Amino acid sequence: MGERCGRILRLTAIRDWAIAVGVTVVLLIAGLSAAPVTTGADLIGYVWLVTGGLALVARRRAPVAVLVVTGGCAVGHQAAGIEVPAVAFLFAVYAAVRAGHRAVTAVAAAVVLVSLPLAALVLPPALPVGEALARARDALEVAWLIAAGAAGEALRQAERRAEEAERTREETALRRADEERLHIARELHDSLTHQISIIKVQAEVAVHLASRRGEPVPEALVAIREASRAATRELRATLETLRADGTTTLPGLDHLPDLVRRARMAGVDATLTIDGQRSAVPDAVDLAAYRIVQEALTNITRHASAATASVRIDYRPGVLAIRVDDDGDGDAAPGGATAAGVGLLGMRERVAALGGLLRAEARDGGGFTVHAELPMGVTA
Repeated sequence: MGERCGRILRLTAIRDWAIAVGVTVVLLIAGLSAAPVTTGADLIGYVWLVTGGLALVARRRAPVAVLVVTGGCAVGHQAAGIEVPAVAFLFAVYAAVRAGHRAVTAVAAAVVLVSLPLAALVLPPALPVGEALARARDALEVAWLIAAGAAGEALRQAERRAEEAERTREETALRRADEERLHIARELHDSLTHQISIIKVQAEVAVHLASRRGEPVPEALVAIREASRAATRELRATLETLRADGTTTLPGLDHLPDLVRRARMAGVDATLTIDGQRSAVPDAVDLAAYRIVQEALTNITRHASAATASVRIDYRPGVLAIRVDDDGDGDAAPGGATAAGVGLLGMRERVAALGGLLRAEARDGGGFTVHAELPMGVTA
């Protein structure tokens, strides 16, 4: 996106220079054809001519300033006897009106229209009134002046209508997204929340009864209780995020120890290693890293028949590297077609949305590896 904007800016600058140089060359040819340089006064007139033409380069950035400069140059070269139309001033009028400076443009045009005959009357060689008015009329026809202003106003109105239409489309899209987000939140609340709550309550009751009877609590039952508690918290946070337009805090890298601990409770000897200097991590990267590790560990405990798993987080300059390894059955690990379902697809979508890289594959010596690199220069 940045490269595209830079290319557009460069093309715009080239076009502005081409127009300014083209107008200057045309005015010079017209002026030299009518009155070749013979005196110092003629040379000064051509300086005014060239200055007014080249000033058009800045008409987008400073339309009012260019309007004043081209108007003054038009009066200057006409007073010096260079009788060519004030084409540069017409371009400046168009640019200023297009930028929305209608009142300033009207005042500047009136001043130039009055100044042209006055300069011919006052400055040597002074001309008769009739000839001075004729020269001023030839230099700046009122009809052309009105046409330039009208063209600028028409384009300005067209651009405003296009912006309003785009803004309306964006507002409509945002409203539909809000409605869809709330619909998803209601569906999740009415379906998943109820089911997870039942699992959580049943696990809590079973653990409580076993403790009261003095019986050993099965590790699987404790793992179910902990997983249901975590699922309830995450679902609640997700629902709050959906309803609050993404302002609620979701789990991130700080919650990875809980994931590893739950994997151990499920029977996998999982470890967590963090390398590099911890730096500020964008929210989108923070959440994506957590979800990648969560999905990888979930698939290991469900499908890989693994005894051990390792999670490694590496803070590199501008990149967060994530690696999850296990010693299980590689064909049934997160990359398997039947094991992971949409899990691997979800990983790829998260990584692709952030402009990162993902590699998930079975190792030759056995086991499976999930390796992701997320750029740190992204925003949520």
